[in-house]
Amino acid sequence: MTYIAKPRLGSEALPRNAAGFTRRDYEGRVSTLCAGCGHDSISAAIVQACYELDIEPHRVAKMSGIGCSSKTPDYFLGASHGFNSVHGRMPSVATGAALANRDLTYLGVSGDGDSASIGIGQFAHAMRRGVNLTYIVENNGVYGLTKGQFSATADKGSKSKKGVLNADSPIDLVALALQLGATYVARSFSGDKEQLVPLIKGALRHKGPAFIDVLSPCVTFNNHAGSTKSYDYVREHNEAVNRVEVVLQRHAIETSYAPGELRRVVQHDGSMLLLRKLGQDYDPTDRIGAMNHLHEHAALGEIVTGLLYVDEHADDLHKHLNTVEAPLNTLTDEALCPGNEVLQALNATLR
Repeated sequence: MTYIAKPRLGSEALPRNAAGFTRRDYEGRVSTLCAGCGHDSISAAIVQACYELDIEPHRVAKMSGIGCSSKTPDYFLGASHGFNSVHGRMPSVATGAALANRDLTYLGVSGDGDSASIGIGQFAHAMRRGVNLTYIVENNGVYGLTKGQFSATADKGSKSKKGVLNADSPIDLVALALQLGATYVARSFSGDKEQLVPLIKGALRHKGPAFIDVLSPCVTFNNHAGSTKSYDYVREHNEAVNRVEVVLQRHAIETSYAPGELRRVVQHDGSMLLLRKLGQDYDPTDRIGAMNHLHEHAALGEIVTGLLYVDEHADDLHKHLNTVEAPLNTLTDEALCPGNEVLQALNATLR
């Protein structure tokens, strides 16, 4: 596979933050995702958030699983640590890394298939255990790498590329995160940079499990049956000598709207998203209120965006386990193996 690196020419003259880095220092390789993919907008928001927070790139560990979303860590924070795990297992890898070295900032990027299907158990335990992790789900409701089947977050009654209606009820990862004990919970839209960047900044600064569900439209799998410009229609009416996939360029969908406002966002396929931004009078410290607010507006067909819940006094997994202040990967053999007498005393407490 060929990777294209971004040119460094002229970057020396760019403004630098308090840590001495330019915005270019937080970027990665050139994206290979479809042009106009919402995931690229999320990558840009992460770059902007880290630049504005003066985070040192080498102090960040970015984790991912499998899927279009899990490719994106290659497109931001190129000087950071990274680990691309197997499908659905990003949370457990991030948990182990966070336990081993508490001095790094952990950023996990996943997708609705990666987290709401095969990885839903992993997602649940990362939330309830209090892993100090910014967990971003790039949610497009389809399996993009396997030709656009419904994912577990697809809305009931939504239509697939082939015109099939989804008969299953969706999994709401935001509602699950609230119920499972996440201490920072938010939802946003990939095209709303004004809202998304501050939410990511807050999550990166939060101590404990911070979860952000970002609606990110898939620009490729919206050529539904019935369109004379769809791939299937052209193939059925063309005696082609081979089968070639072509992804037409799209423009990223962007929007901006005020707190409390309802915004209708038209997708590439003509479908509509109803985004309701939280108002100034909303209380993000009320977990039960957040759950009720989500369900009330879901009944109206509205997707609530903003910081839904935050526990300003949250603890993380290290506090729960009462680990030492030193990163576990720096402990000596003597500290890790204190001897038989200590082991016997520990075993006695478990009998």
